[in-house]
Amino acid sequence: MPELIAEHACHGGVQRFYQHASTAIGLPMKFSVFVPPQAGASSGTSARLPALFYLAGLTCTEETFPIKAGAQRRAAELGLVLIAPDTSPRGAGVPGEADTWDFGVGAGFYVDATEEPWTHHYRMYSYILELRAAVQDFLPVDPQRVGIFGHSMGGHGALILALRNRGQFRSVSAFAPIAAPSRCPWGRKAFGGFLGADPSRWAQYDATLLMAALQTPFPGGILIDQGLSDKFLAEQLYPEAFEEACRQASQPLTLRRHEGYDHGYYFIQSFIEDHLRFHAAQLQA
Repeated sequence: MPELIAEHACHGGVQRFYQHASTAIGLPMKFSVFVPPQAGASSGTSARLPALFYLAGLTCTEETFPIKAGAQRRAAELGLVLIAPDTSPRGAGVPGEADTWDFGVGAGFYVDATEEPWTHHYRMYSYILELRAAVQDFLPVDPQRVGIFGHSMGGHGALILALRNRGQFRSVSAFAPIAAPSRCPWGRKAFGGFLGADPSRWAQYDATLLMAALQTPFPGGILIDQGLSDKFLAEQLYPEAFEEACRQASQPLTLRRHEGYDHGYYFIQSFIEDHLRFHAAQLQA
């Protein structure tokens, strides 16, 4: 069982923070959980509720989303369990892992590294699937009703995990995702370091390339919100590439572009309710 680090009453439910031993990572990992009031005071496993994984972006931790996004009030109304893992291993001791903000600590990029010295601990893709399987043993989560969303690097992670594991995630959305990481500086740096120099090995972690090889993977649609004052939009995010891949794949996509909004959590706060309602509609069906 995970170790409960802290809990706080929140909108009739409870916000919790856990630590557990991860097999995929080989180190202790932390994650946060909001359990809505529909689970009851004990928040045991008798009342199974839909769950939504949120993957955070560069430099973030398991605390970023529950503190900054303002999601708990609406999740409490909708009866959604919210789960937010950390963004990388901590304490791996890999030389150079904390030298830059966009690679290594806080920047695991939701891939399973194949290059030394990263391969032993930097396995965030497998970790998310490990956590998804583990939570049903101690949380009131219905394993048949799980969705995933995220922001920036985490939006990239949400899209690739959903596209590659359609039997495990019934719904997917993103805020300002790194939608074509093989094309952008952040993605090329991460993929080169974790996966090696051969771009053919990167495709399995590129949402645009994955979508181009599929046909209507999510008939209920995908929701993406993008701020037009996002300083990373032109160089790093490439939503138009993902949009074109969805068109070719006959994938319903709602890509909303918002004047004046940037890349931060004020943007996420502004549209978080829409994403929670989007997922609730698909997970309640």
